[in-house]
Amino acid sequence: MTIGVGPRGPGVLVIEPMGNAGRFLVEAADRLGVRLYAATRKDIHDGYPDPLRAALAGVCATDLTDTPRALEDMAAFCRQHAVTGVAACFELFTPLAALLAERTGLPGNDPRLARAARNKIEMGEAFAAAGIPAPRWAVARDAAEAHRAAQEHALGWPLVVKPAEQGGSWGVSVVEGPDRLADAVGAAQRFTHAHPHGLELDTRALLQEYIPGREYSCDTVVAGGVAYPLPVVAKDTTEGRYRIETGHTCPSGLPAPLVRKVQHTAARAALAVGVRNGIAHTEVKIPPGTETPYVIETGARLPGDNLCEIVEAATGVSEAVAQLQAVLGLVPDTVPSRTDAASIRFLLPERGGVVRQVVIPDLPGTRGEVHLRPGEAVPDPADSACRIGHVVARAETAERARGLADRVAARSRVEVG
Repeated sequence: MTIGVGPRGPGVLVIEPMGNAGRFLVEAADRLGVRLYAATRKDIHDGYPDPLRAALAGVCATDLTDTPRALEDMAAFCRQHAVTGVAACFELFTPLAALLAERTGLPGNDPRLARAARNKIEMGEAFAAAGIPAPRWAVARDAAEAHRAAQEHALGWPLVVKPAEQGGSWGVSVVEGPDRLADAVGAAQRFTHAHPHGLELDTRALLQEYIPGREYSCDTVVAGGVAYPLPVVAKDTTEGRYRIETGHTCPSGLPAPLVRKVQHTAARAALAVGVRNGIAHTEVKIPPGTETPYVIETGARLPGDNLCEIVEAATGVSEAVAQLQAVLGLVPDTVPSRTDAASIRFLLPERGGVVRQVVIPDLPGTRGEVHLRPGEAVPDPADSACRIGHVVARAETAERARGLADRVAARSRVEVG
């Protein structure tokens, strides 16, 4: 089924462009003169924001949870519309994108490894096979098995428990001792299907050794199997049981040799999970007193959290442009054109409830955005779904950008009843 038509030019089919990164792909496609198509379900497309719907040259309406049918529908759509690139915006559909690229003979990722970018258990196996520094881990199907695995594998405490398949820090807990392990496993296993498509998820829980230290992320564009590193970004999170991302800053503030080491490790992680033509978002931690980046996880997709905006504001590099170039078989533009800094801070509630008021001060060099309006429900602060808004700050240095964003966030008023 086809909805809409668009101008001629290189065509890229994006498997589910809904989400934080979708708007950056739309902007990138406009810059490059690319026809952007979506593969999704018709009822989901009907609920797209107006700007996204208007930007699409057409839509392949199919059931993305039915792999054989989706591949047949999308392959026919690609032939009909002369599509020359395939991309995934929704992390759980990255293996499907790899299969479609293989079927249509277009640049794509290795379908034999692509599930490792979706499933964190297979990811751990891929990292081990490639010799990539990563936390030790074990798998549990229930609380009893989790207690045995934690002891047998000597994972120690605290311990990270997360779903085998999920994102956005959903279902992730840091457990201080065995008395809270059962609750953490239950939280990780409560996700059986992914919204909004109803994609069935692996409900096993991953037990992961806790790595102390600061957190960073580093994205990698890969074209024709060649990795092009992007800037390292510093990450801030909450403490305690739930580690929700509260902000990001680019550049990271790390010394240049360590930046290169993080970039190299992130590139190895991307290649290990089969990224050959596309982009990967990799998260690492560096233990205190060391210079060894440990890869926590990687995903074969553009980053969320408005990181595309942060990186471009600081460096001039558009990650979305680079991704589209890679899936079209082109050399990506990843050379920085400026050396500024940018930082983002998210506004979180102290507890769940109904939003009563959100006020973000308007200061020079900043831009605020409200996610939830008065009258809308906000969940308890356990994952990224609780974010009520954010502020982005730009400055000449990372310290100034971070400080400016912090000031605006501190002066913002969030009332939840």
